[in-house]
Amino acid sequence: MKVVLFCGGLGTRLRDHSGELPKPMVNIGYRPILWHVMKYYAYYGHKDFILCLGYRADTIKEFFLNYNECVTNDFTLSNGCKDISLQQSDIADWTITCVDTGINSNIGQRLKAVEKYLEGEEYFLANYSDGLSDLPLPEMIEAFKESGKIGSFLCVKPSQSFSVVTLTDTDRVEKIEFVKDTNFIINGGYFVFKKELFDYMKADEELVCEPFERLIAENKLMGYRYDKFWHCMDTFKEQKELNEMYENRKAPWEIWKKN
Repeated sequence: MKVVLFCGGLGTRLRDHSGELPKPMVNIGYRPILWHVMKYYAYYGHKDFILCLGYRADTIKEFFLNYNECVTNDFTLSNGCKDISLQQSDIADWTITCVDTGINSNIGQRLKAVEKYLEGEEYFLANYSDGLSDLPLPEMIEAFKESGKIGSFLCVKPSQSFSVVTLTDTDRVEKIEFVKDTNFIINGGYFVFKKELFDYMKADEELVCEPFERLIAENKLMGYRYDKFWHCMDTFKEQKELNEMYENRKAPWEIWKKN
């Protein structure tokens, strides 16, 4: 399946620490989080990517145009270091289509802008490109296909550490608990769609608003719950947490290293 990756946001909550970098290009270890998301999909055989670009599109284009395989792969130097022999490759069999979908576009507009690149696809995948997971993707895809729905998204517990407060009718505090300890679940950003999704979308609409409401009304939207590892990178603190996992070699999303 083709994979649509939304890479055009401003990443305003990370800007103080990432400078002018678009959020998908903020590093986890040696590579940007976008690369980690792509490696995840490639591990499961989905290597045809459509990047929906916006803010600082040039940065993402230049990253792939000047991609250095040696950064994350073993290699052998010979002939006075003039010849490089890679022991493995990251992206040699990937197809990457870069599409400028507008700086201020919402997710729905970005998806509509790449509709033509999905011609002939019965199903396709999509991702916000700012969250990592060890989700068994084939299981989610199979459950979706069996459901007969048009759209599916990952449902997870929030990775943030804020507290949830419960008040009585008299404003008495009844309970305070960390959101991770509640039964709240959120949209985790891993999507599986049938091409018919575009029949439910109109110009300028945000994907998870009007189009999803139409799908819900017709019982065509599925939530796939996953209670194991999922971690979003929306703030500097969350980036730091992901980097600590990476540096300590406890990065659950790196499923490509487990075999």
